[in-house]
Amino acid sequence: MDIQNVIKAMTLEEKASLCSGADFWRTESIERLGIPAMMVSDGPHGLRKQATEGDHLGIDDSIKAVCFPTGATVASSFDKELIYEMGETLGNECQAEGVGVVLGPAMNIKRSPLCGRNFEYFSEDPFLSTTMAAAQVKGVQSENVGTSIKHFLANSQEHRRMSSDSIVDERTLREIYLASFEGTVIEAKPWTVMCSYNKINGTYASENHRFLTEVLRDEWAFDGFVVSDWGAVSDRVAGVAAGLDLEMPTSGGVNDRKIVEAVKSGKLQEAVVDEAVKRILTIVERFESNRDIDAVFDRDADHEIARKIAGESMVLLKNEGILPLSKSVKTAFIGEFAKNPRFQGGGSSHINCHKISNAYDEAVAANVDVTYAQGYELSKDIVDDKLINQACEVAAAAQVAVVFVGLPDSYESEGYDRKHMRMPDSHEKLIEAVAKVQPNILVVLHNGSPIEMPWVGRVQGVLEAYLSGQAVGAATIDILFGKVSPSGKLAETFPLKLKDNPSYLFYIGEKDVVEYREGIFVGYRYYDKKEMPVLFPFGHGLSYTTFSYANLTVDSKALDDTQSLRVTVDVTNTGKVAGKEVVQLYVTPSDQGIAIRPDKELKGYEKVALNPGETTTVTFILDKRSFAYYNTTIHDWFVEDGSYGIEIGASSRDIRCQEQVSMTSTVKLPIEFNLNSIIGDIMEDPQGVNLIIPFLKGLEDIFGKEEEESDVASDAVTDEMKMAMIRDMPLRTLAGFSAGAISEESLMKLIDKLNA
Repeated sequence: MDIQNVIKAMTLEEKASLCSGADFWRTESIERLGIPAMMVSDGPHGLRKQATEGDHLGIDDSIKAVCFPTGATVASSFDKELIYEMGETLGNECQAEGVGVVLGPAMNIKRSPLCGRNFEYFSEDPFLSTTMAAAQVKGVQSENVGTSIKHFLANSQEHRRMSSDSIVDERTLREIYLASFEGTVIEAKPWTVMCSYNKINGTYASENHRFLTEVLRDEWAFDGFVVSDWGAVSDRVAGVAAGLDLEMPTSGGVNDRKIVEAVKSGKLQEAVVDEAVKRILTIVERFESNRDIDAVFDRDADHEIARKIAGESMVLLKNEGILPLSKSVKTAFIGEFAKNPRFQGGGSSHINCHKISNAYDEAVAANVDVTYAQGYELSKDIVDDKLINQACEVAAAAQVAVVFVGLPDSYESEGYDRKHMRMPDSHEKLIEAVAKVQPNILVVLHNGSPIEMPWVGRVQGVLEAYLSGQAVGAATIDILFGKVSPSGKLAETFPLKLKDNPSYLFYIGEKDVVEYREGIFVGYRYYDKKEMPVLFPFGHGLSYTTFSYANLTVDSKALDDTQSLRVTVDVTNTGKVAGKEVVQLYVTPSDQGIAIRPDKELKGYEKVALNPGETTTVTFILDKRSFAYYNTTIHDWFVEDGSYGIEIGASSRDIRCQEQVSMTSTVKLPIEFNLNSIIGDIMEDPQGVNLIIPFLKGLEDIFGKEEEESDVASDAVTDEMKMAMIRDMPLRTLAGFSAGAISEESLMKLIDKLNA
């Protein structure tokens, strides 16, 4: 397709029609010009292709497909190659089903454990989020199928999501919420980006020129099209002008006519519409010209891939020698989730699975000596004493009890947020009751986000299965009985209680105004800065083997912000079985800096597989961004001079080895002194100190005379107090305190010299 000539041949009405969907899932076609429709489909962890007109919330059934582990789960793998494979598999499925763009991955930051859609999102950490998303995007697009990374931007709650206004300062946006998308856009080049429902600082995302054009396109060089979240358009004409190319679903021609009228009246330039059409047609043509008509959606084969991913992603939170289990040990599976697992979330990502494995059936098939008790009813949020008593009888008769609990579908879903962090009372009471009759108790959790665990001290093990997709049962048995050594690490912090969360006081906001007052201190950045006890820290996860770290080296102890730093560390499997370890690199900020920064930030990670006794060397390359914070004076990333820590660990709170490097900035922050400038700020500059000292000598004499003439005891005004008062004084006060000895004219001359 010669896109430029096709656009020239279009009428204005045809151009406008292409800027809106033809229906719920397809772009518009124009037969006379040979423009085909392209189908898009919900993801991000499975293909939710609806053969009918469709809906966005999963009310109507979609085709039979494969549900992979959700974003919260697969992020815990910390495995870029694994999520690439998942993306590659999804891309092939899309080719087989004629789907041009899969809507995902979802990569909003987990600001609070309460967000109803957290199960879809990767992490509280933007570095982990963007690197995992980039790998998935590359995997999908390797099959010549597009992705639509979402939801851009600052969409961290479901409550009033279509009207809320996220009030976020510039530095927080850059370091946390924009950063979650930035690396993916730049490195993986997604075909499309989906804008969110909410406003950002007063302007709807769908018509926010600052982010859709200035940041996304001008800064990050995004060259695909921007699509609205379904129903996210407020002012269609303003959206086109801001950079929103495609509105979904169809407006039934209403907004098409508004675009035409705006162009005819001069309110909207036709060239802007042409550019939107060009972007849309470029993606449509890219898919159509790379169709793979021989692609096969092998659901059984993909089910096994889902099983492998789930096994790599589950997190062993606690193990006091109870795992792995032996198949010959009499084991009781307690809880309805053992037979009817929750493995995905509700809403637009809900997959119509072609088959589902559960832990009980998989255990029976593996010849495990297993019994079962229901324990609770998923359909009723009540404590059933009869079911609990039956469960206790079964547990007492066994040697080990495995209790399957978590969050039912009604507790977390797209469209609404959780009210608390607790499991249902029936689940908690079940654990407590079983723990009284069976000392060997293990808990398997099915949930999409953190929960409180008041019972954790009464159990010997906790396996966080998250929402692990349709192969969850088989993957769980693989881990419980030692076929797979757990290697997942938490991509989010589990606080002890909800009130510990930094966004607790402000999370859902007041009506439509949501202030992100915690700023950059999201997740472990907050908990670690405050040295606050947590239930399980970011990056935590146990294995059936052990690992040691040694020989941390850096290729330079002193460098500037234009240079890269090479970091290596040796990791050894010191246990008796093969396993995988996630090696995490954190950077601690300058010890001489004045910017308020987190205690540490994740800047690198690698997952390595090691046999017993095997050692490997892990290498990281750190660049300027690894040491920088976003400075709002220069509106850019800035590295402060000073010493930075390079920390290698198994979690944010399990640091195994450290090094120090000295960084020098090649960028000098602009300073414009005036009469209101603080003396202490001037004295931070070596030249400024020399210029201002003559003025300060006179001031010290004045302080001294006042002290001598007063009746106040000499220790009432200490040297420390005098210096503190002087440091915090604006320049203008020198004229007043000096009783005319220092003139305003002399101060202005001083300012000229300082600024020169």
